[in-house]
Amino acid sequence: MVARTPLPESQMGPAERLLDVVLGSSAHLWHNRPGLNVGGTWKPAKNAGKPNAERGVAVKPGLFVPAAVALYARLLEIHKLNADLMAHLASYALVETDWRDLKVACAALMLVQTRSGAPVRDDDGSVAFYDDDHRRIGEAMVLWYQKKSARMLTPKAVLRIAELLETPEIAALNRGAGFGDPAAKRAPLGRWAKAAAKWLAMRETNRAMLEGLVKAGYKETIKNLARKIGYKPAAPEFFGILGWKQAQADDGRREIGLDNATIVKAERFDGLSEAEICETIVARRLRYKDAVGRLPADIGLTPAIMVALLPTLSDRDLRQLTPTLEELGLLSVPEIRARWEKSIETATDQRGLNIAKNVRDDKLKEKLADSADNAAKKAVAAASREVEIRVMFLVDKSGSMQGAIESSKDALGKILAGFPLERLHVAAFDTMGQVLRPKAASRAAVQHMLAPIRADGGTIHGAGVQALHRDGLRVPAGAKLIVIVVGDEAGESGAQLAQTFRTLGYTVDAMALLLAGSPRGSTVRDCAKELRVPYSEVNVAQFDDPYHVTRVLAALLEAPVSAAVPTPGLVEKVMATKLLEPPAGAA
Repeated sequence: MVARTPLPESQMGPAERLLDVVLGSSAHLWHNRPGLNVGGTWKPAKNAGKPNAERGVAVKPGLFVPAAVALYARLLEIHKLNADLMAHLASYALVETDWRDLKVACAALMLVQTRSGAPVRDDDGSVAFYDDDHRRIGEAMVLWYQKKSARMLTPKAVLRIAELLETPEIAALNRGAGFGDPAAKRAPLGRWAKAAAKWLAMRETNRAMLEGLVKAGYKETIKNLARKIGYKPAAPEFFGILGWKQAQADDGRREIGLDNATIVKAERFDGLSEAEICETIVARRLRYKDAVGRLPADIGLTPAIMVALLPTLSDRDLRQLTPTLEELGLLSVPEIRARWEKSIETATDQRGLNIAKNVRDDKLKEKLADSADNAAKKAVAAASREVEIRVMFLVDKSGSMQGAIESSKDALGKILAGFPLERLHVAAFDTMGQVLRPKAASRAAVQHMLAPIRADGGTIHGAGVQALHRDGLRVPAGAKLIVIVVGDEAGESGAQLAQTFRTLGYTVDAMALLLAGSPRGSTVRDCAKELRVPYSEVNVAQFDDPYHVTRVLAALLEAPVSAAVPTPGLVEKVMATKLLEPPAGAA
């Protein structure tokens, strides 16, 4: 029996928009360094001095509003067309993804949207029933706790929900959606303050949890959160743990925190020797961010201090601190090197490619590149766990790709390494097709394979399909075939390309376009319509974000479900996610 998505066919608009959120949105809304706004895209400010077109408007560290508006507007579209899908997406984003900024945006929307459990009355005025309370999902996202999980919202994320909702452009979107009083001066925050107060109360009643957050460097964030909502703790120990000295207001209204609060000071390490600093770090189990801020300038971060901090570092921390570990000479220590190499194997994003730019040793650079390959392989393995997937990559190398071919090569280098060689089939095409084979399943091998390709000639997508067929490509029974085209879509008609697949005996289950170059045509979109299969699209520029690559890759591979229900597989996963509920006792 074929499993069907709970969405009716008339609601496939929301499904398409859901896929668009994953494929078309920036992975990062907040940036901790100065940047440039280049046509609505965030770029590092270090490029400001380059004499090219990417000299945009300078932006300060923090929320990048254009990306936030783009993502939030997409979520609003989903909510407007199918509120249940949006509710499931919010739950899915929290418990099934590592996309932190998507979690913040989904929580913000759920906390402020209007389905809040209001009574629905009969004609006589009596309460017939109560509407679904989707704001509870927003509360549950804020309050969700799972020990040692990296997927629950951090204190910074809880505060960012309010920052996002208070951004004028986001507030305007919410008012336009009917989520707040159009005449009100304050931005609609929905249940955010209530949820934040519950979050603080849960931490206050669990001293170990609050102390752990303080050690992790969230002391000031928690203070800011408490100030923003006017939080009144149950006992003065709350202020003591935060090292937060209280003062009486002029009207004398403050009743707690003035007496009997032992202030825990986060003292600096000035006056301590290197050995004493190490002993303090070990005894208090201090984490990297908390300890580094206390180091005296005349000592700084030494190899011994870094070794004392190693037990508190996650695999992700180790990868990010590779330049520091190299500078301190610690990667030559066998035990530390072994743990670092293990962290390379666990990578789930491709940030290693960026970290490698700040590393001197070539072997370390290669290992960091391996972490990017490992992340891609994990994404492919997860997406193809339940069904065998064969992927046909068709790379446009026609004359219209002049200027775009290099960005296409870079994007392919980041994703092709994730596929087992026996399930990966690549052909470049102009008016003729050329089968390409990487020597190994690695980014370096893919780059070597693509290096000779130059843009020239006409455009016939079917030439690449024919070349693979002549080479012996046959899709095993039961396997799904995904066709991913890299190019500008200019070429033969979609009907002609569809006929090529049919003539050669290929049953296509889904098509995708990695858009590069302009002006664009419509060959791939029209072919997908002709074949009646799911179609996905993403711009190759999205692959500049190391966190976004694996997300896009997984979404593209999850597209085929069945011929009977040609809808994105991602929708089924989202709709199968249990709606979140606030924890017991948090009401």
